[in-house]
Amino acid sequence: MNRSEQLSRLQNTEKWDVIIIGGGASGLGTALDAASRGYKTILLEAVDFAKGTSSRSTKLVHGGVRYLEQGNIHLVREALKERGLMAKNAGHLVKNQSFIIPNYNWWGGYFYTFGLKIYDILSGCLSLGSSKYISKAKTIEMLPNVQENGLVNGVIYHDGQFDDSRLAINIAQTAVENGACLLNYVKVVHLLKDDKNQVTGVQATDEETGNKYDIKGSVIINATGVFTNAIMKLNDNVYKKYIVPSQGIHLVFDKSFLPGEHALMIPKTNDGRVLFAVPWHNKIVVGTTDTLIKKQSLEPIALESEIHFVLETARHYLAKKPTRADVLSVFAGLRPLAAPKEEGQNTKEVSRSHKIIVSETGLITITGGKWTTYRKIAEDIIDKAIKTGKLPFKECTTEHLPIHGNKPTNGPEREDHLYIYGSDIPKIMELQKNEPELAEKLHPDYEFTMAEVVWAIRYEMARTIDDVLARRVRLLFLDARAAIDSSEKTARIIAKELGYDEAWIAKEILNFKEISKGFFLSEFR
Repeated sequence: MNRSEQLSRLQNTEKWDVIIIGGGASGLGTALDAASRGYKTILLEAVDFAKGTSSRSTKLVHGGVRYLEQGNIHLVREALKERGLMAKNAGHLVKNQSFIIPNYNWWGGYFYTFGLKIYDILSGCLSLGSSKYISKAKTIEMLPNVQENGLVNGVIYHDGQFDDSRLAINIAQTAVENGACLLNYVKVVHLLKDDKNQVTGVQATDEETGNKYDIKGSVIINATGVFTNAIMKLNDNVYKKYIVPSQGIHLVFDKSFLPGEHALMIPKTNDGRVLFAVPWHNKIVVGTTDTLIKKQSLEPIALESEIHFVLETARHYLAKKPTRADVLSVFAGLRPLAAPKEEGQNTKEVSRSHKIIVSETGLITITGGKWTTYRKIAEDIIDKAIKTGKLPFKECTTEHLPIHGNKPTNGPEREDHLYIYGSDIPKIMELQKNEPELAEKLHPDYEFTMAEVVWAIRYEMARTIDDVLARRVRLLFLDARAAIDSSEKTARIIAKELGYDEAWIAKEILNFKEISKGFFLSEFR
Protein backbone atom coordinates (compact mmCIF):
# COMPACT_ATOMS: atom_id res chain seq x y z
CA MET A 1 0.00 0.00 0.00
CA ASN A 2 2.30 2.67 -1.33
CA ARG A 3 0.89 6.08 -2.30
CA SER A 4 3.30 6.69 -5.20
CA GLU A 5 2.38 3.34 -6.75
CA GLN A 6 -1.32 4.07 -6.29
CA LEU A 7 -0.97 7.51 -7.91
CA SER A 8 0.81 5.89 -10.84
CA ARG A 9 -2.14 3.49 -11.26
CA LEU A 10 -4.55 6.43 -11.25
CA GLN A 11 -2.56 8.22 -13.94
CA ASN A 12 -2.29 5.12 -16.14
CA THR A 13 -5.94 4.02 -16.09
CA GLU A 14 -8.38 5.54 -18.59
CA LYS A 15 -11.62 4.28 -17.08
CA TRP A 16 -12.69 2.47 -13.91
CA ASP A 17 -15.61 0.15 -13.33
CA VAL A 18 -16.20 1.55 -9.84
CA ILE A 19 -15.21 4.91 -8.31
CA ILE A 20 -15.79 5.23 -4.55
CA ILE A 21 -15.76 8.57 -2.77
CA GLY A 22 -14.90 8.21 0.92
CA GLY A 23 -12.44 6.03 2.83
CA GLY A 24 -14.32 5.10 5.99
CA ALA A 25 -15.73 1.69 6.90
CA SER A 26 -18.42 1.67 4.18
CA GLY A 27 -16.16 3.02 1.43
CA LEU A 28 -13.24 0.71 2.20
CA GLY A 29 -15.58 -2.28 2.52
CA THR A 30 -17.10 -1.40 -0.86
CA ALA A 31 -13.66 -1.10 -2.47
CA LEU A 32 -12.78 -4.56 -1.16
CA ASP A 33 -16.10 -6.05 -2.31
CA ALA A 34 -15.82 -4.55 -5.80
CA ALA A 35 -12.15 -5.43 -6.29
CA SER A 36 -12.56 -8.99 -5.00
CA ARG A 37 -15.36 -9.53 -7.55
CA GLY A 38 -12.92 -8.48 -10.27
CA TYR A 39 -14.13 -4.94 -11.00
CA LYS A 40 -11.54 -2.25 -11.76
CA THR A 41 -11.92 -0.18 -8.59
CA ILE A 42 -10.58 3.13 -7.27
CA LEU A 43 -11.30 4.78 -3.90
CA LEU A 44 -10.59 8.45 -3.16
CA GLU A 45 -10.41 9.81 0.39
CA ALA A 46 -10.10 13.59 0.96
CA VAL A 47 -8.03 13.21 4.14
CA ASP A 48 -6.88 9.96 5.74
CA PHE A 49 -8.61 6.59 5.80
CA ALA A 50 -11.03 6.35 8.77
CA LYS A 51 -10.25 9.95 9.80
CA GLY A 52 -13.93 10.57 10.61
CA THR A 53 -16.55 8.38 12.26
CA SER A 54 -14.74 5.12 11.51
CA SER A 55 -11.92 5.77 14.01
CA ARG A 56 -14.19 7.23 16.71
CA SER A 57 -16.55 4.37 17.56
CA THR A 58 -17.19 2.65 20.92
CA LYS A 59 -14.84 -0.13 19.67
CA LEU A 60 -17.65 -2.70 19.69
CA VAL A 61 -18.58 -5.34 17.12
CA HIS A 62 -22.13 -5.96 18.23
CA GLY A 63 -25.67 -6.83 17.27
CA GLY A 64 -27.02 -3.95 19.32
CA VAL A 65 -28.87 -4.85 22.50
CA ARG A 66 -30.71 -1.52 22.29
CA TYR A 67 -32.07 -2.33 18.82
CA LEU A 68 -33.41 -5.61 20.19
CA GLU A 69 -35.37 -3.63 22.78
CA GLN A 70 -36.69 -1.41 19.96
CA GLY A 71 -37.92 -4.53 18.16
CA ASN A 72 -35.52 -4.16 15.20
CA ILE A 73 -34.96 -7.93 14.93
CA HIS A 74 -33.76 -7.80 11.29
CA LEU A 75 -30.93 -5.35 12.07
CA VAL A 76 -29.88 -7.33 15.16
CA ARG A 77 -29.84 -10.67 13.34
CA GLU A 78 -27.89 -9.20 10.42
CA ALA A 79 -25.38 -7.53 12.74
CA LEU A 80 -24.90 -10.69 14.83
CA LYS A 81 -24.11 -12.69 11.70
CA GLU A 82 -21.61 -10.04 10.57
CA ARG A 83 -20.10 -9.95 14.07
CA GLY A 84 -19.36 -13.67 13.76
CA LEU A 85 -17.84 -13.24 10.29
CA MET A 86 -15.64 -10.35 11.46
CA ALA A 87 -14.34 -12.50 14.33
CA LYS A 88 -13.36 -15.19 11.80
CA ASN A 89 -12.03 -12.93 9.03
CA ALA A 90 -10.10 -10.48 11.27
CA GLY A 91 -9.25 -12.66 14.27
CA HIS A 92 -6.25 -10.50 15.21
CA LEU A 93 -8.46 -7.46 15.81
CA VAL A 94 -11.88 -8.77 16.84
CA LYS A 95 -12.14 -10.47 20.22
CA ASN A 96 -14.86 -12.01 22.32
CA GLN A 97 -15.70 -9.47 25.04
CA SER A 98 -17.80 -10.34 28.09
CA PHE A 99 -20.18 -7.62 29.29
CA ILE A 100 -21.82 -7.41 32.68
CA ILE A 101 -25.05 -5.55 33.41
CA PRO A 102 -25.25 -4.72 37.14
CA ASN A 103 -28.84 -4.57 38.36
CA TYR A 104 -30.03 -2.36 41.19
CA ASN A 105 -33.63 -3.67 41.27
CA TRP A 106 -35.01 -7.19 41.71
CA TRP A 107 -36.58 -7.52 38.24
CA GLY A 108 -33.54 -6.42 36.17
CA GLY A 109 -31.76 -9.76 36.35
CA TYR A 110 -34.76 -11.69 35.02
CA PHE A 111 -35.71 -9.08 32.41
CA TYR A 112 -32.22 -8.79 30.87
CA THR A 113 -31.48 -12.52 31.13
CA PHE A 114 -34.63 -13.26 29.12
CA GLY A 115 -33.91 -10.52 26.55
CA LEU A 116 -30.30 -11.60 26.10
CA LYS A 117 -31.31 -15.24 25.60
CA ILE A 118 -33.17 -14.00 22.50
CA TYR A 119 -29.93 -12.19 21.52
CA ASP A 120 -28.05 -15.51 21.88
CA ILE A 121 -30.62 -17.37 19.76
CA LEU A 122 -30.46 -14.73 17.00
CA SER A 123 -26.66 -15.14 16.75
CA GLY A 124 -27.13 -18.86 15.95
CA CYS A 125 -23.96 -20.85 15.23
CA LEU A 126 -21.90 -17.63 15.30
CA SER A 127 -22.64 -17.08 19.00
CA LEU A 128 -19.71 -15.84 21.13
CA GLY A 129 -21.09 -17.36 24.35
CA SER A 130 -24.26 -17.78 26.40
CA SER A 131 -25.71 -15.02 28.54
CA LYS A 132 -26.66 -15.87 32.11
CA TYR A 133 -27.93 -14.48 35.38
CA ILE A 134 -25.21 -14.00 38.06
CA SER A 135 -25.46 -13.31 41.78
CA LYS A 136 -24.52 -10.07 43.52
CA ALA A 137 -21.31 -11.68 44.85
CA LYS A 138 -20.32 -12.91 41.36
CA THR A 139 -21.07 -9.48 39.87
CA ILE A 140 -18.73 -7.83 42.40
CA GLU A 141 -16.07 -10.47 41.74
CA MET A 142 -16.22 -9.89 37.97
CA LEU A 143 -16.51 -6.08 38.20
CA PRO A 144 -14.17 -5.25 41.11
CA ASN A 145 -14.91 -1.49 41.07
CA VAL A 146 -18.70 -1.70 40.59
CA GLN A 147 -20.90 0.34 42.93
CA GLU A 148 -21.98 -2.24 45.54
CA ASN A 149 -24.53 -0.06 47.35
CA GLY A 150 -28.00 -1.23 46.25
CA LEU A 151 -26.65 -3.89 43.87
CA VAL A 152 -29.02 -6.88 43.61
CA ASN A 153 -27.57 -9.12 40.87
CA GLY A 154 -26.07 -9.06 37.40
CA VAL A 155 -26.30 -10.51 33.91
CA ILE A 156 -23.32 -11.54 31.79
CA TYR A 157 -23.44 -11.65 27.97
CA HIS A 158 -20.94 -11.69 25.12
CA ASP A 159 -20.27 -9.34 22.21
CA GLY A 160 -17.27 -8.35 20.12
CA GLN A 161 -14.60 -5.72 20.71
CA PHE A 162 -12.11 -4.41 18.15
CA ASP A 163 -9.78 -1.64 17.05
CA ASP A 164 -11.73 0.36 14.48
CA SER A 165 -9.11 2.33 12.54
CA ARG A 166 -6.68 -0.61 12.55
CA LEU A 167 -9.38 -2.72 10.90
CA ALA A 168 -9.98 0.10 8.38
CA ILE A 169 -6.28 0.09 7.42
CA ASN A 170 -6.26 -3.71 7.13
CA ILE A 171 -9.37 -3.62 4.90
CA ALA A 172 -7.60 -1.03 2.74
CA GLN A 173 -4.55 -3.31 2.45
CA THR A 174 -6.78 -6.26 1.54
CA ALA A 175 -8.51 -4.17 -1.14
CA VAL A 176 -5.14 -3.22 -2.66
CA GLU A 177 -4.05 -6.88 -2.56
CA ASN A 178 -7.23 -7.67 -4.52
CA GLY A 179 -6.41 -5.10 -7.20
CA ALA A 180 -8.10 -1.91 -5.96
CA CYS A 181 -6.44 1.50 -6.24
CA LEU A 182 -6.75 3.46 -2.97
CA LEU A 183 -5.66 7.03 -2.38
CA ASN A 184 -5.82 9.21 0.71
CA TYR A 185 -5.49 13.02 0.53
CA VAL A 186 -7.23 13.10 -2.85
CA LYS A 187 -10.38 15.21 -2.62
CA VAL A 188 -13.33 14.96 -5.01
CA VAL A 189 -14.29 18.54 -5.95
CA HIS A 190 -16.74 17.97 -8.86
CA LEU A 191 -18.89 15.25 -10.37
CA LEU A 192 -18.46 14.81 -14.12
CA LYS A 193 -21.73 14.43 -16.05
CA ASP A 194 -22.70 13.79 -19.66
CA ASP A 195 -25.31 15.68 -21.72
CA LYS A 196 -28.05 13.47 -20.23
CA ASN A 197 -27.12 14.60 -16.69
CA GLN A 198 -25.69 11.17 -15.87
CA VAL A 199 -22.62 10.94 -13.63
CA THR A 200 -19.66 9.66 -15.64
CA GLY A 201 -16.81 10.33 -13.23
CA VAL A 202 -15.27 12.75 -10.76
CA GLN A 203 -12.78 15.58 -10.74
CA ALA A 204 -10.34 15.24 -7.84
CA THR A 205 -7.43 17.21 -6.41
CA ASP A 206 -4.31 15.69 -4.89
CA GLU A 207 -4.10 17.68 -1.64
CA GLU A 208 -0.33 17.11 -1.43
CA THR A 209 0.65 18.33 -4.91
CA GLY A 210 -2.37 20.35 -6.05
CA ASN A 211 -2.61 18.22 -9.23
CA LYS A 212 -6.14 17.79 -10.61
CA TYR A 213 -7.47 14.61 -12.20
CA ASP A 214 -10.57 13.87 -14.26
CA ILE A 215 -11.39 10.27 -13.42
CA LYS A 216 -13.94 8.38 -15.53
CA GLY A 217 -15.98 5.44 -14.26
CA SER A 218 -19.07 3.32 -14.93
CA VAL A 219 -20.39 3.43 -11.35
CA ILE A 220 -19.84 6.30 -8.91
CA ILE A 221 -20.49 5.61 -5.21
CA ASN A 222 -20.84 8.25 -2.52
CA ALA A 223 -19.71 6.73 0.80
CA THR A 224 -18.75 9.93 2.60
CA GLY A 225 -20.65 9.34 5.84
CA VAL A 226 -21.39 12.59 7.66
CA PHE A 227 -20.21 14.53 4.57
CA THR A 228 -22.83 12.89 2.32
CA ASN A 229 -24.83 16.11 2.01
CA ALA A 230 -21.78 17.97 0.60
CA ILE A 231 -21.38 15.45 -2.25
CA MET A 232 -25.14 15.52 -2.86
CA LYS A 233 -24.90 19.29 -3.32
CA LEU A 234 -22.60 18.60 -6.28
CA ASN A 235 -25.10 16.05 -7.58
CA ASP A 236 -28.58 17.56 -7.05
CA ASN A 237 -30.18 20.65 -8.55
CA VAL A 238 -32.41 21.00 -5.49
CA TYR A 239 -30.72 20.65 -2.09
CA LYS A 240 -32.13 17.99 0.23
CA LYS A 241 -30.79 16.73 3.56
CA TYR A 242 -29.91 13.02 3.23
CA ILE A 243 -28.20 12.48 6.58
CA VAL A 244 -28.30 14.05 10.02
CA PRO A 245 -25.13 13.84 12.12
CA SER A 246 -25.52 12.62 15.70
CA GLN A 247 -22.54 13.02 18.02
CA GLY A 248 -21.26 10.41 20.44
CA ILE A 249 -18.37 11.04 22.82
CA HIS A 250 -16.06 8.79 24.84
CA LEU A 251 -13.82 9.44 27.82
CA VAL A 252 -10.68 7.34 28.28
CA PHE A 253 -9.47 6.41 31.77
CA ASP A 254 -6.74 4.39 33.40
CA LYS A 255 -7.51 0.66 33.81
CA SER A 256 -7.78 1.06 37.61
CA PHE A 257 -11.33 2.40 37.18
CA LEU A 258 -12.48 -0.99 35.86
CA PRO A 259 -9.89 -3.68 36.69
CA GLY A 260 -10.19 -7.08 35.07
CA GLU A 261 -11.26 -8.15 31.60
CA HIS A 262 -15.03 -7.64 31.76
CA ALA A 263 -16.85 -4.64 30.31
CA LEU A 264 -19.65 -2.77 32.08
CA MET A 265 -22.92 -2.13 30.25
CA ILE A 266 -25.71 0.13 31.53
CA PRO A 267 -28.74 -0.58 29.29
CA LYS A 268 -30.75 2.43 30.40
CA THR A 269 -29.23 5.59 31.87
CA ASN A 270 -31.44 8.27 33.41
CA ASP A 271 -32.06 9.80 29.98
CA GLY A 272 -32.68 6.47 28.20
CA ARG A 273 -29.28 6.03 26.60
CA VAL A 274 -26.92 3.04 26.77
CA LEU A 275 -23.54 3.49 28.47
CA PHE A 276 -20.52 1.22 28.07
CA ALA A 277 -17.22 1.03 29.94
CA VAL A 278 -15.01 -1.18 27.78
CA PRO A 279 -11.41 -2.39 28.30
CA TRP A 280 -9.34 -1.29 25.29
CA HIS A 281 -5.54 -1.30 24.89
CA ASN A 282 -5.07 -1.44 28.67
CA LYS A 283 -7.35 1.56 29.20
CA ILE A 284 -11.09 1.96 29.79
CA VAL A 285 -13.26 3.66 27.15
CA VAL A 286 -16.50 5.06 28.60
CA GLY A 287 -19.37 6.31 26.42
CA THR A 288 -21.48 7.12 24.56
CA THR A 289 -23.82 10.05 24.04
CA ASP A 290 -26.36 10.73 21.31
CA THR A 291 -26.54 14.44 20.53
CA LEU A 292 -27.96 15.92 17.32
CA ILE A 293 -25.35 18.19 15.72
CA LYS A 294 -26.19 20.89 13.17
CA LYS A 295 -22.84 20.99 11.40
CA GLN A 296 -20.44 18.18 10.57
CA SER A 297 -16.71 18.55 11.26
CA LEU A 298 -13.52 16.58 10.67
CA GLU A 299 -12.56 17.27 14.29
CA PRO A 300 -15.81 17.22 16.31
CA ILE A 301 -15.47 18.51 19.86
CA ALA A 302 -17.12 16.96 22.91
CA LEU A 303 -19.71 19.31 24.40
CA GLU A 304 -19.54 20.15 28.11
CA SER A 305 -23.03 18.70 28.60
CA GLU A 306 -21.88 15.38 27.08
CA ILE A 307 -18.74 15.27 29.22
CA HIS A 308 -20.82 15.96 32.33
CA PHE A 309 -23.33 13.23 31.41
CA VAL A 310 -20.68 10.53 30.86
CA LEU A 311 -18.73 11.48 33.99
CA GLU A 312 -21.81 11.60 36.22
CA THR A 313 -23.18 8.31 34.90
CA ALA A 314 -19.81 6.58 35.32
CA ARG A 315 -19.54 7.94 38.86
CA HIS A 316 -22.98 6.53 39.65
CA TYR A 317 -21.92 2.96 38.76
CA LEU A 318 -18.23 2.90 39.77
CA ALA A 319 -16.97 2.77 43.37
CA LYS A 320 -13.77 4.60 42.42
CA LYS A 321 -15.22 7.86 41.14
CA PRO A 322 -13.64 9.28 37.95
CA THR A 323 -13.12 13.05 37.76
CA ARG A 324 -12.18 15.42 34.93
CA ALA A 325 -8.57 15.22 36.05
CA ASP A 326 -8.58 11.44 35.45
CA VAL A 327 -9.54 11.74 31.77
CA LEU A 328 -6.53 10.76 29.62
CA SER A 329 -8.29 11.52 26.34
CA VAL A 330 -11.74 12.49 25.09
CA PHE A 331 -12.88 11.81 21.55
CA ALA A 332 -16.04 12.68 19.71
CA GLY A 333 -17.46 11.00 16.63
CA LEU A 334 -20.39 11.75 14.34
CA ARG A 335 -22.86 9.05 13.28
CA PRO A 336 -24.17 9.53 9.72
CA LEU A 337 -27.82 8.71 10.46
CA ALA A 338 -30.21 8.50 7.54
CA ALA A 339 -32.34 11.67 7.77
CA PRO A 340 -35.55 10.88 9.69
CA LYS A 341 -38.86 11.06 7.84
CA GLU A 342 -40.44 12.97 10.70
CA GLU A 343 -39.09 16.39 11.62
CA GLY A 344 -37.81 16.51 15.19
CA GLN A 345 -37.56 12.73 15.58
CA ASN A 346 -35.20 11.77 18.42
CA THR A 347 -31.82 10.46 17.20
CA LYS A 348 -32.16 7.43 19.48
CA GLU A 349 -35.26 6.48 17.46
CA VAL A 350 -33.68 6.93 14.02
CA SER A 351 -32.90 3.52 12.53
CA ARG A 352 -29.25 2.45 12.33
CA SER A 353 -30.13 0.35 9.28
CA HIS A 354 -28.31 1.42 6.14
CA LYS A 355 -30.10 2.84 3.15
CA ILE A 356 -28.90 2.95 -0.46
CA ILE A 357 -30.09 5.78 -2.70
CA VAL A 358 -29.76 5.79 -6.50
CA SER A 359 -30.11 9.36 -7.76
CA GLU A 360 -31.57 10.37 -11.12
CA THR A 361 -27.98 11.13 -12.16
CA GLY A 362 -26.98 7.52 -11.45
CA LEU A 363 -24.93 8.40 -8.35
CA ILE A 364 -25.22 5.67 -5.70
CA THR A 365 -25.20 6.91 -2.10
CA ILE A 366 -25.02 4.98 1.15
CA THR A 367 -26.52 6.47 4.32
CA GLY A 368 -26.75 5.10 7.87
CA GLY A 369 -25.27 1.76 8.86
CA LYS A 370 -22.65 0.87 11.46
CA TRP A 371 -19.16 -0.64 11.65
CA THR A 372 -20.35 -4.16 12.46
CA THR A 373 -22.30 -4.44 9.19
CA TYR A 374 -19.68 -2.81 6.94
CA ARG A 375 -19.23 -5.98 4.84
CA LYS A 376 -22.97 -6.48 4.25
CA ILE A 377 -23.39 -2.78 3.41
CA ALA A 378 -20.63 -3.11 0.80
CA GLU A 379 -22.23 -6.24 -0.68
CA ASP A 380 -25.60 -4.47 -0.92
CA ILE A 381 -24.02 -1.42 -2.61
CA ILE A 382 -22.28 -3.44 -5.33
CA ASP A 383 -25.39 -5.62 -5.82
CA LYS A 384 -27.38 -2.41 -6.31
CA ALA A 385 -24.79 -1.15 -8.82
CA ILE A 386 -25.14 -4.41 -10.77
CA LYS A 387 -28.94 -3.98 -10.81
CA THR A 388 -28.56 -0.55 -12.44
CA GLY A 389 -27.07 -2.38 -15.43
CA LYS A 390 -23.73 -0.57 -15.29
CA LEU A 391 -21.72 -3.58 -14.12
CA PRO A 392 -21.72 -7.19 -15.36
CA PHE A 393 -23.01 -9.64 -12.76
CA LYS A 394 -20.38 -11.18 -10.48
CA GLU A 395 -20.92 -12.95 -7.16
CA CYS A 396 -19.87 -11.38 -3.85
CA THR A 397 -16.82 -13.18 -2.40
CA THR A 398 -16.17 -11.38 0.90
CA GLU A 399 -18.18 -13.53 3.33
CA HIS A 400 -15.21 -15.80 4.05
CA LEU A 401 -12.41 -13.56 2.73
CA PRO A 402 -9.63 -13.12 5.34
CA ILE A 403 -8.66 -9.53 6.10
CA HIS A 404 -4.96 -8.57 5.91
CA GLY A 405 -3.23 -9.63 9.14
CA ASN A 406 -5.87 -12.22 10.05
CA LYS A 407 -4.78 -14.81 12.58
CA PRO A 408 -6.56 -16.25 15.62
CA THR A 409 -5.33 -14.42 18.72
CA ASN A 410 -5.75 -15.64 22.30
CA GLY A 411 -5.62 -13.78 25.61
CA PRO A 412 -1.90 -14.21 26.38
CA GLU A 413 -0.97 -13.13 22.82
CA ARG A 414 -2.96 -9.94 23.36
CA GLU A 415 -0.67 -9.04 26.26
CA ASP A 416 1.85 -8.08 23.56
CA HIS A 417 0.79 -4.66 22.24
CA LEU A 418 1.84 -5.73 18.72
CA TYR A 419 -1.11 -8.17 18.52
CA ILE A 420 -3.05 -5.68 16.37
CA TYR A 421 -0.65 -6.37 13.47
CA GLY A 422 -1.58 -10.06 13.35
CA SER A 423 0.44 -11.92 10.73
CA ASP A 424 2.57 -8.78 10.12
CA ILE A 425 4.18 -8.99 13.59
CA PRO A 426 7.32 -10.85 12.36
CA LYS A 427 7.91 -8.14 9.74
CA ILE A 428 7.83 -5.38 12.37
CA MET A 429 10.18 -7.42 14.58
CA GLU A 430 12.49 -7.81 11.57
CA LEU A 431 12.47 -4.02 11.05
CA GLN A 432 13.63 -3.57 14.65
CA LYS A 433 16.32 -6.21 14.19
CA ASN A 434 17.67 -4.76 10.92
CA GLU A 435 17.53 -1.15 12.17
CA PRO A 436 18.12 -1.37 15.97
CA GLU A 437 17.34 2.34 16.48
CA LEU A 438 13.73 1.55 15.50
CA ALA A 439 13.34 -0.57 18.64
CA GLU A 440 13.34 2.66 20.67
CA LYS A 441 10.06 3.50 22.41
CA LEU A 442 7.97 6.35 21.05
CA HIS A 443 7.08 7.38 24.63
CA PRO A 444 8.59 6.07 27.90
CA ASP A 445 5.17 5.15 29.35
CA TYR A 446 4.00 3.13 26.31
CA GLU A 447 5.25 0.09 24.41
CA PHE A 448 4.86 1.59 20.91
CA THR A 449 8.16 1.70 19.02
CA MET A 450 9.69 3.75 16.22
CA ALA A 451 9.40 0.66 14.01
CA GLU A 452 5.59 0.96 14.12
CA VAL A 453 5.84 4.54 12.84
CA VAL A 454 8.10 3.46 9.99
CA TRP A 455 5.75 0.55 9.21
CA ALA A 456 2.77 2.93 9.09
CA ILE A 457 4.58 5.21 6.62
CA ARG A 458 6.01 2.51 4.36
CA TYR A 459 3.13 0.03 4.28
CA GLU A 460 -0.01 1.77 5.58
CA MET A 461 0.09 5.08 3.69
CA ALA A 462 0.40 7.31 6.78
CA ARG A 463 1.40 10.85 5.77
CA THR A 464 1.08 13.00 8.91
CA ILE A 465 1.63 12.84 12.68
CA ASP A 466 -2.15 12.63 13.07
CA ASP A 467 -2.32 9.65 10.69
CA VAL A 468 0.29 7.83 12.77
CA LEU A 469 -0.60 8.75 16.36
CA ALA A 470 -4.40 8.81 15.96
CA ARG A 471 -5.18 5.96 13.55
CA ARG A 472 -2.13 3.66 13.04
CA VAL A 473 -0.72 3.78 16.59
CA ARG A 474 -3.71 4.78 18.76
CA LEU A 475 -1.80 6.98 21.21
CA LEU A 476 -3.88 10.15 20.72
CA PHE A 477 -7.03 8.22 21.64
CA LEU A 478 -5.36 6.58 24.64
CA ASP A 479 -3.41 9.46 26.14
CA ALA A 480 -3.51 12.87 24.47
CA ARG A 481 -0.64 14.30 26.52
CA ALA A 482 1.65 11.37 25.68
CA ALA A 483 0.75 11.81 22.00
CA ILE A 484 1.83 15.47 22.07
CA ASP A 485 5.06 14.46 23.83
CA SER A 486 5.69 11.98 20.98
CA SER A 487 4.81 14.36 18.14
CA GLU A 488 8.29 15.72 17.35
CA LYS A 489 9.88 12.27 17.33
CA THR A 490 7.10 11.07 15.00
CA ALA A 491 7.43 14.11 12.71
CA ARG A 492 11.16 13.54 12.32
CA ILE A 493 10.66 9.90 11.30
CA ILE A 494 8.01 10.92 8.72
CA ALA A 495 10.27 13.68 7.37
CA LYS A 496 13.18 11.26 7.01
CA GLU A 497 11.02 8.63 5.27
CA LEU A 498 9.21 11.04 2.91
CA GLY A 499 11.99 13.60 2.35
CA TYR A 500 10.55 16.65 4.14
CA ASP A 501 12.54 19.55 5.60
CA GLU A 502 12.67 21.32 9.01
CA ALA A 503 9.99 23.81 7.97
CA TRP A 504 7.58 20.92 7.28
CA ILE A 505 8.41 19.37 10.68
CA ALA A 506 7.69 22.63 12.55
CA LYS A 507 4.42 23.20 10.68
CA GLU A 508 3.33 19.58 11.13
CA ILE A 509 3.94 19.64 14.91
CA LEU A 510 1.86 22.83 15.22
CA ASN A 511 -0.92 21.29 13.17
CA PHE A 512 -0.97 18.16 15.34
CA LYS A 513 -1.05 20.23 18.54
CA GLU A 514 -4.08 22.06 17.16
CA ILE A 515 -5.85 18.75 16.42
CA SER A 516 -4.90 17.40 19.86
CA LYS A 517 -6.66 20.24 21.70
CA GLY A 518 -9.99 18.53 21.05
CA PHE A 519 -8.76 15.43 22.93
CA PHE A 520 -8.00 17.30 26.17
CA LEU A 521 -10.44 18.16 28.94
CA SER A 522 -8.35 20.55 30.98
CA GLU A 523 -5.65 23.11 30.28
CA PHE A 524 -6.42 23.53 26.57
CA ARG A 525 -10.21 23.78 26.94
